[in-house]
Formats: sequence, structure tokens, C-alpha cells
Amino acid sequence: MWFFARDPVRDFPFELSPEPPEGSPPGPWALHRGRKKATGSPVSIFVYDVKPGAEEQTQVAKAAFKRLKTLRHPNILAYIDGLETEKCLHVVTEAVTPLAAYLKARTETGDLREMELSWGLHQIVKALSFLVNDCSLIHNNVCMAAVFVDRAGEWKLGGLDYMYSAQGNGGGPPRKGVPELEQYDPPELADGSGKAVREKWSADMWRLGCLIWEVFNGPLPRAAALRNPGKIPKSLVPHYCELVGANPKVRPNPARFLQNCRAPGGFMNNRFVETNLFLEEIQIKEPAEKQKFFQELSKSLDSFPEDFCRHKVLPQLLTAFEFGNAGAVVLTPLFKVGKFLSAEEYQQKIVPVVVKMFSSTDRAMRIRLLQQMEQFIQYLDEPTVNTQIFPHVVHGFLDTNPAIREQTVKSMLLLAPKLNEANLNVELMKHFARLQAKDEQGPIRCNTTVCLGKIGSYLSASTRHRVLTSAFSRATKDPFAPSRVAGVLGFAATHNLYSMTDCAHKILPVLCGLTVDPEKSVRDQAFKAIRSFLSKLESVSEDPTQLAEVEKDVHAASSPGVGGAAASWAGWAVTGVSSLTSKLIRAHPTAAPAETNVPQRPVPEGLPAPTPAPAPAPATTSGHWETQEEAKDTEEDSSAADRWDDEDWGSLEEAESVLAQQDDWSTGGQSSQPGQTSNSGHKSPESDWSSWEAEGSWEQAWQEPSPPEPPPEGTRLASEYNWGGPEPSDKGDPFAALSARREAAAQPRPDSWGDDNWEGLETESRQAKAELARKKREERRREMEAKRAEKKAAKGPMKLGTRKLD
Repeated sequence: MWFFARDPVRDFPFELSPEPPEGSPPGPWALHRGRKKATGSPVSIFVYDVKPGAEEQTQVAKAAFKRLKTLRHPNILAYIDGLETEKCLHVVTEAVTPLAAYLKARTETGDLREMELSWGLHQIVKALSFLVNDCSLIHNNVCMAAVFVDRAGEWKLGGLDYMYSAQGNGGGPPRKGVPELEQYDPPELADGSGKAVREKWSADMWRLGCLIWEVFNGPLPRAAALRNPGKIPKSLVPHYCELVGANPKVRPNPARFLQNCRAPGGFMNNRFVETNLFLEEIQIKEPAEKQKFFQELSKSLDSFPEDFCRHKVLPQLLTAFEFGNAGAVVLTPLFKVGKFLSAEEYQQKIVPVVVKMFSSTDRAMRIRLLQQMEQFIQYLDEPTVNTQIFPHVVHGFLDTNPAIREQTVKSMLLLAPKLNEANLNVELMKHFARLQAKDEQGPIRCNTTVCLGKIGSYLSASTRHRVLTSAFSRATKDPFAPSRVAGVLGFAATHNLYSMTDCAHKILPVLCGLTVDPEKSVRDQAFKAIRSFLSKLESVSEDPTQLAEVEKDVHAASSPGVGGAAASWAGWAVTGVSSLTSKLIRAHPTAAPAETNVPQRPVPEGLPAPTPAPAPAPATTSGHWETQEEAKDTEEDSSAADRWDDEDWGSLEEAESVLAQQDDWSTGGQSSQPGQTSNSGHKSPESDWSSWEAEGSWEQAWQEPSPPEPPPEGTRLASEYNWGGPEPSDKGDPFAALSARREAAAQPRPDSWGDDNWEGLETESRQAKAELARKKREERRREMEAKRAEKKAAKGPMKLGTRKLD
């Protein structure tokens, strides 16, 4: 029976890359790229081939193997695995690149910065301090070839081949036998006696000076070149000179060297080094210190190296959120670092954390997530949005904090394209209806209208037909002026989603009522919209064949492309007016709800102002926006009569100025001020909709009562009959009927409805109500003055429990 010996190299769980070595350092080792067979994760593999007659080098390699396996420090090359056979030695470490190759690549791309070098040198000095002060070991090989860089840009000290004990119990330093390495030896070793060495760290600190010179000036040609600092920064030159001094006793201890460089104004005293030092000790920091650190971190990330952000900052941020209870402060730096990740990495590292954050009850975290949603929404798929994110987001509509309600509304602009039918057309519309009708904050009602106009194209045809007209009509009755403007602009932005019948019977009557709005900005936009809708109706009237083309989008399925045309129609409301939300909320935390303050339209000049009447809140049902008739009371007290004059709306002048700065509302603005330069794409109001088209038919529109047909020839109108009054004196006079109606109006009779001029009667009724309210207020004022006068005239104070005697 034959037994075959197993090949240990073949069974090794790591394999070498077929690519050639990365540039092996001077010495017996060759550096190769590799990967772990099970996971494919990258590693570096140092390979030493045993050669006959090189027993001394083999012993040095085996000693290095042993040292690397037993030494563990964050700044020393990390050992993972190893293989020792009769033919070779394999040492597996973390994936690294030789420092010389790293600096060359960074210099060619122009990304190398001085702060990276300061932190890298800090790490090497710290590793030397650990070896000398804690382990009593002399590295004996500090040079460019002994330093490696990992994927995060961290410098690691390797090259442990010639290390020996500082206590002398392991023998003297081994012979190197490599001329390239012997040039880094200090001058006091030239005599071979070693009597001039006074401190155990003196030789390594000389070699550290050589390393600093090479980092800034390139490969060291000879030891005499150390006298010229070259490109070494001025803040580092004094400390460098101490390292390469001829007197070994003057060379500082590694720990002292770090302390000197970290002094104010020192080479290693910068934000990058401070950030790294904090991250190394973050596990033992106090919660208040962590909060402050993460708040300030975002400002510095833009100047930090990309690899450092991805591979060192990001893991710390994720750990701080998962286990450190860092809270909302990690969001801003987390999303900043996320910009450096690929789509696949973002899905693996950031998205699971984001989904978990949305389920948090921390208000600060929720509002920051909503504010920064634009940075990660593109990485979220539709199932994740509908099942794991939207159910948590909608709770913000019911939050008692107005800022969260406002940000929740804004976030719907980004979530709407990814919502399914039920969430978008039912659940979201239910919340929008409640916010627009009952929210006490005007800016939130305004932004709800704006958001609805922007996402209108994503709604189904049936939802659009049921919701849009009613919602924008309700907005035009809001007491907050920007909300009324938003209602007008909402009609404009979704103009292609209405049939011609809806335009004539539903929209134009609402817009015409706004032409006498108290606010000029509202009136201006109403006139623009009316001219545009009339122009559209007139074009179809002139050429009825255009009807099918104009109404093509009315019953079309929801499509994101339709919304792109109106992407900026009311950006002012979300940015300009919405920026006032916090100010208005702080100034007026108990502002009256929209449904209890319905603005009254002004009457023509010369007539007394009508008395406003409170209206009950319109009832809303899930997914429905049907408006109800406002029941007006016939009697009002004095406070209700003057509520528009007495109501304090805060700094609404600023909101009005935002509205006044806008130009063309079809592109997100209003008419420009005189003297201002118009945008290159500006169009006149008459031509705003010259290219707007839609789909459908007249029969598909909402049914309105048809106008009455003209009576047959010879038929007398009801108003021409004599209903019991005196006969006209001249029956041939064409104005006889009109005269009779005027007399009837002047002398009403109990058995008659009077004339049919209902508008005149309504105007007179309003005038009479206003006059009656004015008289009531005057009488009330007189009564109060009389009572106050009586109290003042009372003689002597009244005592509790006694009866006043006459």
C-alpha cells in the first residue's frame, strides 16, 4: 500500500496572488499579495525560500517569524498566520503596501498631505517607544524598507529580522550582511566597540532621523546627506537635528520625542493627529466627550484622506452607534463618509444602520435622518422603503413637535417615487388631508400643499381626480398668505392633470375668488393662473381637435416624468417660506388652526367691510379631501368681528418678501421687480402654458350641471309677470319690468320674494350685518364705560362678610 505525503503549502488556508512581488524590501523576505481561500479577503504574505549554504540568513528569518508572532501592538505589523517547512517560510499579515510605493503613488496623484506624514511618523515613533521602553528591545532596522502602510493609511513597523534585547541576555545584534541596510547605522557603531553608546535607544533614534529624511527627500544616498534637512518642515527641523546629532547621549527617548513634537506649534500638533488619538481611546472616553468629538468631526472630514475616512472613521462611527449610544450626532459624519463608498459597500455598511435608526424613538435622530435623507435615499430599494422605513416615518405626521412634522412633509418629496400604491394613494393622502386642514402651523400647511403639487404626478389617476382640486381649493382659503399662493401654484404645476371641464367648472371659479384677496402676492398669482387657464381653454375652443392631445395626461397612469416638468414650481415654499417655520412657531406657538380662520374677501371700495364669521373645521375622512360648506353664524361678538386686524401673524413680512422676489411661477417664482434682470428662460404669463398638454375627453370630466337652454320664442320670463303689484303705466317700455322690480325692492311685500337680483340683496345683507355688528360693539363699549364709572363712584371699600348700608 502506498502512502502519499500531504503538501503543507497546498493545505495552507491562504494562497499567493499570481501577480509578481510588490517590491520586496532589502533582506531575505519577498512580499506577495494574497487572499484567504475561505473568504477571499486580501492579505499580504512574506515568503522566505530556504537556500543551501545560507544557514545564518535562515536563522535570522526564523527569528523574525517568531518575533512577529509574539509581538502585538497597533503600530506593529499584525501577524495573522504562518507556515514553516523545510523549503520555505510563509508569514501572513494584514494587507499592506511598502511605504516607498505608497508615498510614490500618493505623490503622483497629488493627494499626499503633510498631516498624513505627521501621523505616520507619530505611529512609527510610538512603536519604537513600545519596543524600547516596554519590551527592552532594539529594533536595529528602522528605515523606509521596514515600514508598511495598510488600507486605512496607517503606518506599521515591520522588518524585525535584526531585533535583539537591550539587556544583552540574548547576545549582541545579529550581522546584517546587506549593504543597503548598513548605511543606516549610527556613526558610533563604526568602531565596532559600542563603548560610545550611552542610551539603549540612541541607535534606533539615529535611524529614525534617517527615515524622516527619506520620507521628505527620497532615498538616502549617503550618511553625509543628513546634514542638509532639505524639504523637512521647519517645525520638525529642530527635533530632527537632535536625532542625527553626533553625540548619542543627546538623542531623545522616543516618548520624549513625541512629547516635543506634540507641543503647541509642533509638527504633530494638528487636527488629524488629534482625531486619530481620540479614535484610539474612544472606548474609554466619557459620553460627553464622544458627543463633542462627533459634532466637530464633520467639519474636518473634508480635509482628511479618503482611505482614512472609509477604513478607520467609518468602523468607529458604526461601532459608536451600535454599542456606544452615540445617538444622532453620528449621522452627519456617517453620511459624509458614505459618499466615499461604492453602491455595494453602502448597501452592506450604511443601509442596515439607517433602517435601524428609523425605528428609534429619539427625536433628535429622527429629525436629522429626515433632514439628510437626500444623501442616502438613492441607495434604498422600494421594498425596504415601504416595509421598514415608511411605517416609521409616518409617525412624524402625528408628532407634537412642529419641526418634525415639517421635515416629515418635506421627506415625502424623496420617498414618493419609491412608495407603493397603498402607501402613496391611501396612507399618505390621509395624513396630508389632516395636516392641511387641521395643523395649527401655517408654514406646515403651506409645505403640505407644496409637497402635494410636486408628487401629484406619482398619484394614480383616480386619486388625482379626487384629491388635487379639492386640496388646492382648500389651500386657497387658508389664512396664511403663502398657503394661498401655494394653492394657486399647485393648480399651475398640475395643470396637465385636469380636464377642460374641471378647468372651467372647478378651478377658474376658485381662482377668480382670489382676485380680491387681501394680499397682493396672492392676487398677482391668481391673475397669472387665470390668464393661463383661459388661454388653454381658448386654444381648445378655437381648435377642438387639440382636445385629445391637451388631455392626454388626465387619465394616464402615474409617471415620474410628468413631475419633472414642475420640479421647481414652488421651491420657494419649501426653502424660502419654510425656513421661517421655526421662527413663526417660536413666536406664535398657539397659532389658530387653518380651519377656524377663513379669510374674507374684501368688498369694493366705498362699501363697509363685511364682518368675518368663524367656520367649523371641515370633516375629513381617510383618503378624502372633500370640502364642506362653511356654516356662518348670524351673530358674532366684538372679538370675532375684528380678528383679522387683531391677529398677530409674526414676521410674515419676511415671507411676503420671499414671495415678491419670485419671477415666473411656472418655473418656481413670481413676477420680478422692476429693474431686475429676468432669467434667460423667462416667459410672459400669456405664454406660460403654450407648450402644456394633457389627455382625456370632455365626457370623462367631473359632471357639472349643464347651463339652461334658452326659452322658446314668445315665452315670457317669470320676472315679466305681474305678481300682484300695480300694472305698469307703459307696457311698451322695454324697461318696464326692470322698473317694476326696483319698486318691489324698495317696497317689499309679505307675499312676494322680491326681485331676483340676489347679488344686490347679498351685498346689502352683508352691509346690514356689518352695521349691526358695529352698533353692538359701540353699545358694548358704552356699557363697559358706564360700569367702570359706577365702580369708581362707589363710596368706600366693601369689606368681606359685611353688608353695605344705604
